[in-house]
Amino acid sequence: QVKLVESGGGLVQAGDSLRLSCAASGRGISSYALGWFRQAPGKEREFVGGVSWSGMNADYADAVKGRFTCSRDNEKNTVYLQMNNLTPEDTAVYYCAADSAGWPIATKSHEYENWGQGTQVTVSS
Repeated sequence: QVKLVESGGGLVQAGDSLRLSCAASGRGISSYALGWFRQAPGKEREFVGGVSWSGMNADYADAVKGRFTCSRDNEKNTVYLQMNNLTPEDTAVYYCAADSAGWPIATKSHEYENWGQGTQVTVSS
């Protein structure tokens, strides 16, 4: 069974940076694609970014391209979301998700079988 545990959320000011981590465990997890989604109050959950099983490929939502970077360390079974130049519009609960397909990087939430509990990111203006 795959388990995902996010950490690193918090309260920051606009323009600050924050790095989220997601510790993944479970059989075969290194072959899974890992993605990040977020959900703001009153809004649907949306894709933020993801990285393929190898870590060689990543994809991002237009809203975060150039500011956010996904990476993974398969030795540590951890995926990261580096978030730079944060804005109040980035305020949301951020979720880590795992897709057993591994590739291509899925952007729809229903394509991911496993989810973490989420971590809150709040950006003040």
